[in-house]
Amino acid sequence: MLTTIERRQKIVLMTEEKGKVSVKELAKTFDISEVSIRHDLNELGKRGLVVRSRGGAVACDKLAKELSIKDKHNENYEIKVQLAKAVANLIEDGDSLIIDSGTTTEEVAKALTKKQELTVMTNGLNIAHVLADIDDANVFMLGGQLRKKSMSFYSPEVEKALSKYNFKKVILGVDGIDQEAGITTHYEPEAMLNRSMCTRADQVIVVTDSTKFGKRALYNVLPLKSIDILVTDKKMPSEFIESLIALGIKVITA
Repeated sequence: MLTTIERRQKIVLMTEEKGKVSVKELAKTFDISEVSIRHDLNELGKRGLVVRSRGGAVACDKLAKELSIKDKHNENYEIKVQLAKAVANLIEDGDSLIIDSGTTTEEVAKALTKKQELTVMTNGLNIAHVLADIDDANVFMLGGQLRKKSMSFYSPEVEKALSKYNFKKVILGVDGIDQEAGITTHYEPEAMLNRSMCTRADQVIVVTDSTKFGKRALYNVLPLKSIDILVTDKKMPSEFIESLIALGIKVITA
């Protein structure tokens, strides 16, 4: 039996895949009443994850699509490299870091090769592989279950283990960033782990290209006010940058 959260996640995915779903179809699929499905759709509609229509819902064009890590590598690659260089400029020799999983953060790891005496913890298998080539880096790998789509590890035990550590900076990638929803991601365990990472670091650095702006994934990670520095490209809408600056966030464009 699916929980309400699990069912709603599947409804969003079905809507995204098909473009349109009906209340009757969903009620039959999940073997629950049409009243319950209508309530699900209404709640998802309020969060901007689907658009309610008569008798069902249609896909929301603001919903971030989840790509495999292989596909992500090819998406906006040159921009990611430039963003990574900008993030690397924020890192000092001797820093202690948490680097989130992802392809943008992988480029950040590649840009750290000239830094000295770094201590880095990550849940990204691809990122750990890059860091292993840096002779002067002390690398910690967060364990748990491997999620192959993102090549990253997650587990509730890891979140508890993080409470023993303190870091200077955490570097987060995002699946979506929105003025109302803040930072969002597709996978609930990832959202929970990211929040835990941020509580263990003095400074939260978010790195994302402008195509993620106005997009929402299913799970909230952080409100915008929790970001210390946002590194993005010059195509990020100026009004969004101004709203971030008004919140006291340092915005760096590359």
